[in-house]
Amino acid sequence: MIKPTHLRRLLALAVLLGLALSALGYRLVVLQVFQHEKYRQIAGRNTQRVFLREPRRGDILDARGNPLATSIPVKRVGADPRYVGRHAAEVAHVLAPLIQWDETALARRLQPVLRTNQAGLLVTNPPVNLRRKVTVEQWQQITQAMAELTFGVDEKTLPKSQKNYYRLLRQHAVFAVDDQQRIYPGHHLAAHVVGFAQEQESEFNNTSVNEVTGKDGIEAWCDSRLRGVRGWRVTETDRRKREIVVNREQEVEARSGLNVVLTIDMVIQSIVETELAEAMKKHTPISASAMVVRPRTGEILAMATLPNYDPNRPGDFPEGHWRNRIITDRVEPGSTFKIVVVSAALNEDLITLNDQFDCERGNWRYMGRDLHDHGGGYGVISVENIITKSSNIGSAKIAVYKLGPQKLYDYIRAFGFGEKTGIPLGGETAGRVIPLADWSKDKLLISRIPMGHAVGVTHLQMMMATCAVANDGRLMRPMLVSRLQDQTGAVFKQFQPQEVRQVVSERAARHLVTALKTVVTKDGTAPKAALEHYTVAGKTGTAQKPTATGYLDGQYISSFIGFFPADAPEVCISVMLDAPDLKKGYYGGQTAAPFFKNIAEQVANYLKLRPDREEPPVDKLAIPVRAERLNTAAVRSP
Repeated sequence: MIKPTHLRRLLALAVLLGLALSALGYRLVVLQVFQHEKYRQIAGRNTQRVFLREPRRGDILDARGNPLATSIPVKRVGADPRYVGRHAAEVAHVLAPLIQWDETALARRLQPVLRTNQAGLLVTNPPVNLRRKVTVEQWQQITQAMAELTFGVDEKTLPKSQKNYYRLLRQHAVFAVDDQQRIYPGHHLAAHVVGFAQEQESEFNNTSVNEVTGKDGIEAWCDSRLRGVRGWRVTETDRRKREIVVNREQEVEARSGLNVVLTIDMVIQSIVETELAEAMKKHTPISASAMVVRPRTGEILAMATLPNYDPNRPGDFPEGHWRNRIITDRVEPGSTFKIVVVSAALNEDLITLNDQFDCERGNWRYMGRDLHDHGGGYGVISVENIITKSSNIGSAKIAVYKLGPQKLYDYIRAFGFGEKTGIPLGGETAGRVIPLADWSKDKLLISRIPMGHAVGVTHLQMMMATCAVANDGRLMRPMLVSRLQDQTGAVFKQFQPQEVRQVVSERAARHLVTALKTVVTKDGTAPKAALEHYTVAGKTGTAQKPTATGYLDGQYISSFIGFFPADAPEVCISVMLDAPDLKKGYYGGQTAAPFFKNIAEQVANYLKLRPDREEPPVDKLAIPVRAERLNTAAVRSP
């Protein structure tokens, strides 16, 4: 018979077991249900790792496939003090000269340091980064040096555990992670077009990563295309953080970025930059810039401005050198702007090339202010000679007495002035065209704008306007990117030339070209731009630099823009100098025109352009020109 005391003891024991099981069950419910996500994340951090796979950044290529920007494989080298242990000095002695570190400092960095973590556990310091952008060849030297470390002991006599320690030290104490380095093989070549990319830190799936991001030029404009898509691998690791391959959960390959193929030709770009360097040396301007464009398509074969910089190390240069002055700087164009007023009047049938205007012997008083011509001035001359001689008075009279404010303004805007061209580069300015409503406040504007004053344009805008004349009156959008292609060369997207609008008729454009041909004759403003085997049509420009209160004394923007063969243009070339040395001349025909010729001769030879003339240039002004209309009466001021 069971005694009552035994029953009480059994009951108490049952109650205690029940309470213990209930408490255990409650704790399990809390852990498995209410705190499941918390401990799942802790377990994941301890056993699961995500390895990110950085995509290869796409290349930037010239029109013939030559790399202007590319990415090469490199290594990011680190070390794990847990494996180094007491041998920090020996490892530092071997490693320091290979990664350009001070040996003493490196030994301190490799020394294990014990600390207590948040969980109260004693741990050593985590792996440390030692050197980035280590080449594959340098990494091979490092692994070879680590493999040859002996530590002054005969390992054959050591126990197995010690042998394993030294084996792990050689294999895992120093490690490398795959990385890439952005390089620019041409250094300064086309730097303002290509731009540069730099690494910056960002977050991806709660992980801090370094990625290459475009900062300027095509690198920035096409960054999303060049960047590619990151891949990853989700896997489990053992207590030594080594992957357990059989437990690998996800494997997503990185997708390389697309290659961007430009219209820029490295050979032509090199020609242009070499000639600009000579112009800088000879005339010592603040800056010099030049472009080569196909008028029919708007393709930019070369775009350069000096001073420039090396995108491999942009921080070594003043930020002002990064600026692409061709699209960022607003200038008064001077007499190159006369193509606007003359082509507009020709298009409206208000004038012919043979119509006569009285240029007042170089001094015309309009609205109480004098307007002058250079070179002593001219008397009664034709419209064609207004272009030949670059007469300010003649172009002003065409605007005042023929076009009027409304039509002149409309054609200025039609040629693209006052708005961005849409070139795929950052920092472009729209220039400045005074609104027509404000012209009534300054009656002089109608006489000053035709000679390129009181209007702000970019070098690119002036270039594309001239190309429109060469292209039978059709304004094209500047084309800098030809296509996007993958790493195999397969075309992802092909870009086509884009016509913006028909600015003037083909007839008006061809008449203006006839006048522009005379500019490079001995009686024109740019005989130094003439080519032996090609007929050149072009225009000089010389504009005093403006300020908020007037014009700078002795500082000019000197330019020449021309195209050839004149009647079937293949290329248009522009050269612009900012504030050339006055002692060596400052007119566009003196400074910019000779360098136009140097560039043009080399480009024609490189592109194997068919000559349109075998004989030396003939002075067109010496040949009588038949009038287009009978109206040859000189237009005189009232």
